[in-house]
Amino acid sequence: MKTAAQQRSRMNKAIRTFFDERSYTEVDTPILSPTLIPEATIENFSTRFENPFLPSKDLYLVPSPEIFMKQLIADGLGSIYQISHCFRNSEQLGHIHNIEFSMLEYYTVGADEQDSITLSEELIASLLSADSPEDLRPPFRRMTVEEAMLSYTGIDLKKHQQQSSLASEARRLGLSIPTEPESWEDTFNRIFLTFVEPKLPQDRPLVLEQYPRQIACLAKSDGLYRRRWELYIRGVEIANCYDEERGENAISAYYQSEYAKLIENRMVSGSVIPDTDPTLAHTFASMPQCSGVAMGLDRLLMLLMDKMSLQGVILFPLSDMLRNGNTRNL
Repeated sequence: MKTAAQQRSRMNKAIRTFFDERSYTEVDTPILSPTLIPEATIENFSTRFENPFLPSKDLYLVPSPEIFMKQLIADGLGSIYQISHCFRNSEQLGHIHNIEFSMLEYYTVGADEQDSITLSEELIASLLSADSPEDLRPPFRRMTVEEAMLSYTGIDLKKHQQQSSLASEARRLGLSIPTEPESWEDTFNRIFLTFVEPKLPQDRPLVLEQYPRQIACLAKSDGLYRRRWELYIRGVEIANCYDEERGENAISAYYQSEYAKLIENRMVSGSVIPDTDPTLAHTFASMPQCSGVAMGLDRLLMLLMDKMSLQGVILFPLSDMLRNGNTRNL
C-alpha cells in the first residue's frame, strides 16, 4: 500500500503528463499578491511587506492563482495549467476543509465550459486504475441547477426570480429567513445546501451546470443562467468551471459590486478588505475565448484513496498542528 505522500506524487505526475501530452504549458505563479480579485464570500489572509528602502505594503495569500493565470492568457501564452497552494481564511477545519489546500487550475484557449467537461472526464479517467470503483468513473452524469432544485425541493427557479418569492419558498420548506431582506443568492444557498446538495446523485461523478445568473462570478451569463458548472464526486464538490467572461463592462461591474459587498461585510466582521486592481478588467477582457477549471487536489486524492476525510491525505493538516504541533500524516 502506497503512503499518502507517494500517492500524491503519483497523482501529480499523472496530471502533468496528461496536460503536457496535450501541449498545455505548466506555469508557476506567486502565492503572494498585492491585489486580489474581489470575492465577497471569501475571507483572505494578509501579511505585510517591510523593507528599509521601499514603502511598506500589504500583501495577500492567493485563494486561487486565477488573478495571475488570466494575465498570462491575455499575454498570449495559450492553454496553461498549474498545481499550486491556495489559502482561504475562516474556513472550517473539518473532514473536507483545510485553510491551505492544493489546487489544480487549467485554462483551455478556444474552449467553452462544455469542452471543459469532456477534458475533465478524460483527466479523471487518466487518474483511475483498473480496479477503481464505478462511482469515480466518467462519463459524468449531468444535471442543471434548475433540474436539481425542482427535483429535491419542488421549486421552479424560473418562477422565483425575486428574493421575496424565493424566501416564501424557503419558509415553505421550513427554513428560517432573516426579517431584514437578504440577497437572492443567500436565500438560494440556504435552500441548496440544506435540501439539494445532500441529495445529489452519487452513482457516478456529477456535473451540476447552468448556475443562476444571480450568483455573481466571472462566468458568462446566458439569459437566466451562467455558463458555469461544478463537479461532485461521492457528494463532495471537487471542481468549478467557467466559460470565462470577457466583456469589459461585465467584468468591471462584477469588480464594483463584489468590492462594495466586501466593504459592507468586513465593516461588520472587522476582517481583511483586500486591495483590488480595477484595471485588470481591461486585461481580462483582452483574453481570447477560454474556459477555466479549478480542481481541489486534496479532495480528489482523498477520493482516489477511498477515504471520506482529509485525515491521512494532507501531510501536515492545520487542525493537527494547532492541537499537537508538527504532526505529520504519511
